[in-house]
Amino acid sequence: MNRATIAIAALLATIAIWVPRAHPAEQQSAEQRRLFVEGAQLWPIYCAQCHNARPGSQFSPAQWEIITMHMRTQSIMPAKNMRAIKEFLEHAR
Repeated sequence: MNRATIAIAALLATIAIWVPRAHPAEQQSAEQRRLFVEGAQLWPIYCAQCHNARPGSQFSPAQWEIITMHMRTQSIMPAKNMRAIKEFLEHAR
């Protein structure tokens, strides 16, 4: 992993800690918060090599489901990693 990828991962992990707290109207379980943080850490490893960051609001949850299912198949990614990335993508602002 190169330095830029590590720096992006660290930045996203830092952001991930604050984003769920920034929207108190959205009640998130401890598991959802854990997945969000894990997804923020995994996104630069699996996705950032080919994709620019997108706000979670760019697609509906149903669209994210289709997109992540397709990308999981393309990348042969473990399902647990994609669940975390999907949680991150759906709730990143």
